[in-house]
Amino acid sequence: MESRNKSSPKLTTALCYGNVSSGQERSPSVIVIGGGMAGIAAARALQDASFQVVLLESRERLGGRIHTDYSFGFPVDMGASWLHGVSKENPLASVIGRLGLPLYRTSGDNSVLYDHDLESYALFDMDGTQVPQELVTKVGQVFENILLETNKVRNEFSEDMSIQRGLSIVFERKPELRLEGLAHKVLQWYLCRMEGWFAADSDTISLNGWDQEILLPGGHGLMVRGYLPVIHTLAKGLDIRLGHRVTKVVRRYNGVKVTVENGKSFTADAAVIAVPLGVLKSKRILFEPKLPDWKEAAIAELGVGLENKIILHFENVFWPNVEFLGVVADTSYGCSYFLNLHKAARHPVLVYMPSGRLAKDIEKMSDEATANFAFEQLKKILPDASSPIQYLVSRWGSDIDSLGSYSYDQVGKPHELYEMLRVPVDNLFFAGEATSVNYPGSVHGAFSTGMMAAEDCRMRVLERYGELDLFQPVMGEMASFTIPLQISRM
Repeated sequence: MESRNKSSPKLTTALCYGNVSSGQERSPSVIVIGGGMAGIAAARALQDASFQVVLLESRERLGGRIHTDYSFGFPVDMGASWLHGVSKENPLASVIGRLGLPLYRTSGDNSVLYDHDLESYALFDMDGTQVPQELVTKVGQVFENILLETNKVRNEFSEDMSIQRGLSIVFERKPELRLEGLAHKVLQWYLCRMEGWFAADSDTISLNGWDQEILLPGGHGLMVRGYLPVIHTLAKGLDIRLGHRVTKVVRRYNGVKVTVENGKSFTADAAVIAVPLGVLKSKRILFEPKLPDWKEAAIAELGVGLENKIILHFENVFWPNVEFLGVVADTSYGCSYFLNLHKAARHPVLVYMPSGRLAKDIEKMSDEATANFAFEQLKKILPDASSPIQYLVSRWGSDIDSLGSYSYDQVGKPHELYEMLRVPVDNLFFAGEATSVNYPGSVHGAFSTGMMAAEDCRMRVLERYGELDLFQPVMGEMASFTIPLQISRM
């Protein structure tokens, strides 16, 4: 197998971002830290509102945890790849619709459990025997009933507990909901999929907080051509400094000073902090003066999950024409699943997607060993599988510019922590999926918080200038019209 884990030089050299003109001498200025969806959305909105904007990105590419790779000769998303909520209510819908980017709707259902239609699964036992679809459907209904029972449990207890503990109490009270044999393995697979949604294990996920996010209508749509065209469109014309890893942010009454690794400094009226929660947790960025205790508590107590992708490119398609191939096992840790990109994008690619503790364990392996591990999982259900010709491996947990995949509600911690992380501190404004109380862990959550941070920044800075009426609001053109999304379902 050939690893294609390096970015395409042709793509890198093709990227070109214009410099922002200096504008009026009195134009307010902002430094945006982080070139993911939230940072780019904030920078785009503030520049459109006549601010001088500089965006500092630590990587040599844009997108952050959005990373579309083209080394196979076609786009494959190494990070975020879905639009959750394929409808006009999604704040990203107007941007995607305007670009004419196609979506493949993997489900019309909005629940955490069914981000793919049941008909699109093919589940297999470890010996390669396919699980009857009737059993898959029946166990899915049982799992829904179990979760309804956990609602009763959390209403009875004053203190939070993990999803795993809630399930244990339900089984103690209603032993008839316990399943045996193959049905038990399928139930563990459903739990595995639920853990994948949060990129965390059920013994760490809050029973009180797991269902607090708002699920937009329209189901889930896979970005067939990847998310990068959205990033590049929003970034057009911005002053972007790649390879600028921020190490220090000093806030003063009249502005901010931001220092990067090579010692260079930037000053502005305000800053938007749009780095991943994992980076904030690592304290790689020094804040002077230190952030308030309530802000540091929010950073410390929000959970950061891990989900990786091992992408296997084959010469030919030899697997069933379903969206997901699943492996059932006695524990959720032993279960696994593969996304079939051939059904959605016509490419002979399967994407193995471990999460939680399994993803952490796999990150300890080399790329080659990781690809071989994923292929061995596939051979358990398809013994005659041909070897992949290329592979890609993500490592979001050990990547120093992410240190995790996305946020989730930890046991015993309130959902309001997302809002606490978002609230500005003087002239520092915070954005990113981990600051979205309604849409955590999602691209549209990151986008919407970038827009919110931009508007908060605009209002506060211009109040200081005394010229609030002289500049355009940040939402302006971007929200003025909507083009229908292009959705397919094969």
